[in-house]
Amino acid sequence: MEMEAPGFWDDPDKSNQKMKELKNMKDTVGVCDKLSGQYEDILTLIEMGYEENDESMIPEIRGELDDFIKEFEELRISTLLSEEYDKDNAILKLNAGAGGTESCDWCSMLYRMYTRWAERKGFSVEVLDFLDGDEAGIKSVTFQVNGTNAYGYLKSEKGVHRLVRISPFNAQGKRQTSFVSLDVMPDIEEDLDVEIDEKDLRIDTYRSSGAGGQHINKTSSAVRITHIPTGTVVQCQNERSQFQNKDKAMQMLKAKLYLLKKEANVEKLSDIRGEIKDIGWGNQIRSYVMQPYTMVKDHRTEVETGNVGAVMDGDLDQFINGYLKWQSVSRG
Repeated sequence: MEMEAPGFWDDPDKSNQKMKELKNMKDTVGVCDKLSGQYEDILTLIEMGYEENDESMIPEIRGELDDFIKEFEELRISTLLSEEYDKDNAILKLNAGAGGTESCDWCSMLYRMYTRWAERKGFSVEVLDFLDGDEAGIKSVTFQVNGTNAYGYLKSEKGVHRLVRISPFNAQGKRQTSFVSLDVMPDIEEDLDVEIDEKDLRIDTYRSSGAGGQHINKTSSAVRITHIPTGTVVQCQNERSQFQNKDKAMQMLKAKLYLLKKEANVEKLSDIRGEIKDIGWGNQIRSYVMQPYTMVKDHRTEVETGNVGAVMDGDLDQFINGYLKWQSVSRG
């Protein structure tokens, strides 16, 4: 009796990926159907207003139209997410720059901003590694944002973020500038074809330092892996065992090296500048000014707003959408 060759659906990884794609398609169709219904409702309201000559219906129609435009724009932006890993979850790493407590506080503010943004999107957040500041705030934090298109949206945030404000840690009440870098990579679930020589790795274990269970600070379960040739460092402390943390860290390292290789190829082809490494002046992608005036400005797209409070509370879509449009135009 002849045995059939294993099919696509016999591979659990490919099967899960396929089911995820089908769900995304179903969700997109659902949004389109909803928008179609909203459009018909708006037309009906307009016709009723004309027939009854009722000006009091104008605010209701305007509200419905604003909601329609907002959802339509979100759908349109999602069509720009066509790169290889845009639909994947995202792994973000925030690192405080020079500046001690002030920079660590800025790092904690950005961490809160991104978690608030994720909540608005209905995404979940999972902390992978966490290092407290010496006096306050966060020195570094690695966290995963889980949701459809998370990486596609958040890749726009990669770079140095600059804060200007009157520091609460400065007794003289002087304005101070702080910098925090953010690295973003996709959570690539597939086994990437990235060759890593064991001799190129330095693997360190240490005690976990953040919230995550009873094992925290009791066993050296956290893992830090350094890829010596590139200086790439990844670390994970969230899993329940050292083996699981090492496995997750290796997955992150492969993804990082894969992206670095792609960036290097692009740099050779188009002679563009590679990844920003310095956390300081001249390298920022966005400035957040709280004194003497309020403004958040993206230096790549020129998108800006005076409502700093809303941005720090997770209202980032104007910057993310602005970047995706800018990137689409720059590609031609």
